[in-house]
Amino acid sequence: MNRIAKVLSQISDDMLMHYGVARRSGRYPWGSGDNPYQHSGDFLSRVQSLKKSGMSETDIAKTMGLTTTQLRTQMSLAKDERRAVQVATAKDLREKGYSLNEIADKMGFANDSSVRSLLNENSEARMNQAKATADVLRKLIDEKGMIDVGTGVERELGVSKEKLNQALYILEMEGYPIYGGGVPQVTNPGKQTNIKVICPPGTEHKDIYNYEDVHSVKDYISYDGGESFRKGFEYPSSMDSNRLAIRYKEDGGINKDGVIELRRGVQDLSLGDSHYAQVRIMVDGKKYLKGMAVYSDDMPDGVDVIFNTNKSKSVPKMEVLKDIKNDPDNPFGSLIKEHGGQSYYDDPKGKYTDPVTGKKQSLSLINKRAEEGDWGEWSKTLPSQFLSKQSLSLIKKQLGLATADKQSEFDEICSLTNPTVKKTLLKSFADDCDSAAVHLQAAALPRQKYQVILPLTTIKDNEVYAPNYKDGETVALIRYPHGGTFEIPILKVNNKLAEGKSVLGNTPADAIGINKKNADRLSGADFDGDTVMVIPCNSSKSKVKITSTHSLKGLEDFDTKDAYGPDSSKPVKVDSKGKEYYTRNGRTYQRMTNTQTEMGKISNLITDMTLKGATEPELAKAVRHSMVVIDAQKHKLDYKQSEIDNDIATLKKKYQGTTDSNGHYHEGASTLISRAKSETSVLKRKGSPTINEDGSLSYKEVKETYTDKDGKIKIRTQKSTKMAEVKDARELSSGTPQEEAYAKYANSMKSLANQARREMVNTGKIAYSASAKATYQSEVDSLMGKLNVALMNAPRERQAQTIANAEVQSKKRDNPDMTKAEIKKASQQALSKARNSVGAKRTSIDITDKEWEAIQAGAISENKLTQILNNTNIDVVRQKATPRATTSLSTAKQGRISALSASGYSTSEIAEALGVSTSTVSKYLNGKE
Repeated sequence: MNRIAKVLSQISDDMLMHYGVARRSGRYPWGSGDNPYQHSGDFLSRVQSLKKSGMSETDIAKTMGLTTTQLRTQMSLAKDERRAVQVATAKDLREKGYSLNEIADKMGFANDSSVRSLLNENSEARMNQAKATADVLRKLIDEKGMIDVGTGVERELGVSKEKLNQALYILEMEGYPIYGGGVPQVTNPGKQTNIKVICPPGTEHKDIYNYEDVHSVKDYISYDGGESFRKGFEYPSSMDSNRLAIRYKEDGGINKDGVIELRRGVQDLSLGDSHYAQVRIMVDGKKYLKGMAVYSDDMPDGVDVIFNTNKSKSVPKMEVLKDIKNDPDNPFGSLIKEHGGQSYYDDPKGKYTDPVTGKKQSLSLINKRAEEGDWGEWSKTLPSQFLSKQSLSLIKKQLGLATADKQSEFDEICSLTNPTVKKTLLKSFADDCDSAAVHLQAAALPRQKYQVILPLTTIKDNEVYAPNYKDGETVALIRYPHGGTFEIPILKVNNKLAEGKSVLGNTPADAIGINKKNADRLSGADFDGDTVMVIPCNSSKSKVKITSTHSLKGLEDFDTKDAYGPDSSKPVKVDSKGKEYYTRNGRTYQRMTNTQTEMGKISNLITDMTLKGATEPELAKAVRHSMVVIDAQKHKLDYKQSEIDNDIATLKKKYQGTTDSNGHYHEGASTLISRAKSETSVLKRKGSPTINEDGSLSYKEVKETYTDKDGKIKIRTQKSTKMAEVKDARELSSGTPQEEAYAKYANSMKSLANQARREMVNTGKIAYSASAKATYQSEVDSLMGKLNVALMNAPRERQAQTIANAEVQSKKRDNPDMTKAEIKKASQQALSKARNSVGAKRTSIDITDKEWEAIQAGAISENKLTQILNNTNIDVVRQKATPRATTSLSTAKQGRISALSASGYSTSEIAEALGVSTSTVSKYLNGKE
């Protein structure tokens, strides 16, 4: 045997020693003495010796019967194990009293910094990531059987791809087989895509083709990059009601209605790194608290939680709380955050074990639905519900910016070099323009952002605590649904308020603090997670002017629950269909179940009344009713009586009543703003629409009849919107100046959509080239493999939908009184769980530069490329397809820079909006380009 063969034999023996005995201590029994890593038994040293002898990594792997990937994985694991021994040695010497310098000298390090690194707890945790991942996979295999470990699984587990590969190698050495399989490609007959499955010991290769037996890893997730794993959801822990106090209306609870105050420093009530969170807390195993949780420094002795409510002291303590649902997967009727929604704390009596430290732990009482950082987002649009009630000049300016934005996007798409990409984006752009004409969203204002509101009792009526905005500037707050300018408080930012800093912190990610008076003005906003749009405006240096008028007198001291709430002394009646009936003033009424429909009706009425000049008393009636409607389902309000008391029928007749050309009287949306999204019925359409010469769409309509449940023969129709069905938006207008501005915008969107479709029809294609395919065969095969993986999700998605529907139907049978909102929540959760169980997930195709080169050369047919584009990040593709020969901006973009600057946007905000550098923006603004 030659020298290299002998060394390789020794390495093979070492590998058996390291991994051949399953689940030993995990430490390599390498060497002995003062420096074991210089001995011939050290795996890494021997591989290094082979490299020095002239062997390449490929040759070493081949001679050892490994792939280069397996060799690298083995080396990475060996490095972790080597470092583990060093950590153990350093810790042992430290415990014996040696100084850092003495340890460095004994271990052969040049200085003590290496020792400090070894003693760092995070360092040891990182080394254990592969082992922890292997442990959780082993547990999953033992519980479920075969596990999918293919593309994207590392993201589901929350670990790096390298650590997942190391974990799989450990398990493979323990006897858990990993099989690759060929799945026939639906897009390429005769070809197949490889799948990767890890199986229980003894599983045969053929078993992986029983796809229903291949499960997902999603039951467990990691919060720390793979150092440890937890179940995605544990049934919540319950708090003893003796720890809870209720702050009733009479004691000031009404000023913080919906807020849950927590004692600081209590382990099982910690919010973690957040200052505030929207939470659920189970109490006595049968009730729960729902609201925004914050810390408080003013807690009575023996009380850890205070719940603020607008209910009076006549309501018993436990009746203030909500009943839990009979659903072990969702007892609160609301989804808990998957990552960070639940947490654990050290507790010697706990029933859980910390997978990293081994300490006993208990589950926190806090179940987060959302937390600091989950609300704030820059809004890219202004809804017509708000803007149509502002000044005509602001309406025209923001609609003009939105039009310029779309024109700029169209110009950019037309400059793309790949015709298939260009056509794909043009189709999407045309659809977006058609949608924009219906939804009438204008361009956002500078620094416009959504924030969650929290109550402060010491803040003035004209102030807001808002650290995300400049101290001293003024901001407008808008809540949706939006009634009118009388609901907009204009407040001065005061970031010096001590209470604000105590409750929200100095740097809240996405919250502001206001008092109850301003919350009430915001159409009765609650402090249980409601958000508002914050717009900097009306300051001396601001170019943005928001119109705000005084509060309507008819809304002062109006409380929906006091005015239309049920009689708490009367029992709730439930009929055979699960419908709930309540009593108020001797009248029995049914609980609302169609909030969205009723809210749409009253919102349209308020919009039409505003545009047509309704009086303040009239508007007050409509807004009062809207406040009842929005709370009716949640608080069981008698909204039908509110409709009568507020004379809604008369208001509809005055502001929405019309007589058509046939003399028929109608009521309903009567202005372009309210009619744009209104439903209309059209004959059933089949197939894809035809693009006309002018770019408009024509549909093939079919006249089908059916018999309804009453035995009547009817013509089958489908729903559309009034704006989508008219060629000229002015057909929907009643003639006000505001409607004219929106009609002009809607028509420009329709025109751009038609223009995009004409361009799409006239765009050619890259000719398919067989020779290019041969040249780029490996890239073509790679793209086809990725495409097949992406398309394989379709049957799994269908299976997930079937499973989810069955589960929701079962829950509806068990809980016949479920509301539409509850059914929606249950459906979301069931579908999420079903997708995880069958492994349904969208896998985005990542196109490499070399693969893009193959696409540009014509190696991929247009049909296949279209499928690829439908399953990839189109923004990345757009960047690859955008010509780089010129650095000058299009005329449309130059015009948009000027328009945004005139509207008050800063240089950095303009740069971000256009995707260019701030220096480029400055050059155009200063006339240097």
